[in-house]
Amino acid sequence: MSETLLITGGAGFIGSNFSEMAVSRGYRVVILDALTYAGHLQNLDSIPADKCELIRGNITDAALVTKLLAQYAPVGLLNFAAESHVDRSISGPAAFIQTNIFGTFNLVSSAYDYWQKLDADRKSKFRYLQVSTDEVYGSLGATGKFSETTPMAPNSPYSASKASADFLTRAWHHTYGLPTLTTNCSNNYGPKQYPEKLIPHMIQCALSDKPLPVYGNGGNIRDWIHVKDHSKGILLAFEKGRPGDTYCFGGRAERNNLDVVNMICRLLDQMSPRVDGRSYSTSISFVTDRLGHDLRYAIDDTKAERELGFARDYEFEAGLADTVRWYLDNEKWVSSVLADAKEEKTT
Repeated sequence: MSETLLITGGAGFIGSNFSEMAVSRGYRVVILDALTYAGHLQNLDSIPADKCELIRGNITDAALVTKLLAQYAPVGLLNFAAESHVDRSISGPAAFIQTNIFGTFNLVSSAYDYWQKLDADRKSKFRYLQVSTDEVYGSLGATGKFSETTPMAPNSPYSASKASADFLTRAWHHTYGLPTLTTNCSNNYGPKQYPEKLIPHMIQCALSDKPLPVYGNGGNIRDWIHVKDHSKGILLAFEKGRPGDTYCFGGRAERNNLDVVNMICRLLDQMSPRVDGRSYSTSISFVTDRLGHDLRYAIDDTKAERELGFARDYEFEAGLADTVRWYLDNEKWVSSVLADAKEEKTT
């Protein structure tokens, strides 16, 4: 019988890609998702129904999490659930504190209670994995990279809430012995990302003949990892990582934001040219910079390569082209998730 994973936030961008990969590797997944604007049933369409069960609910509901652990007896609880957009955290930080901090507290507490009651064999196999971000480390200058030993220095309400969740995860291992793992990643891209993040947002603005808004002068640098490479890394950490440890995953693909937007424009010029022949790059417009905008992120994932055997399958240029093509081929998905978000906002 397949082992079961309880995956919170599994109907979101990274969570659904990971769930699809986990099922392909022989797991059964039980997904707990609040189905807010960033989580969608359509994201799970590619997973066989007999290998995936969705429960709508919130990680802040401790009684529900406790019930699901007892009912499905998972070999692992992996937390992808999070409020994740920096701009939203600046305008409305309360939701980030509630979900990312209080929700994580509920999860590690419930996981510990569940783990304590397992028999010796199941107890040795169980893992709690916290999916985090490189933003907890703050901002880099022109040189250097983040690694597992970099001190945390979060600069936004979002990254502060994620750093708090990482510390809670660490504390539940060192204080109570819960076998935890934490993963920190660079910027993800790929299919099924909600169109508020840079790459899908620029694609949708371009196709809707809207301005392409770039913060500041576009010089902020991010390291880009394909979501499928990230998902592979998380699975490796879950299966091979040392309890209590942290693993970083990056794309080895640093690009400044303006270069990324220009790359998207060139790809759209080729794949979906405008009727009048103008390049989409003519719609780039520079807007007031984000408050506290971190200059640069980059990940050194040598530890994951050495200890887990992590390796990337996607080069950024090819992965970005695949991503643009996916959004062009899945306009129905885009329309549906945007309509869901609009309906949520008005109800």
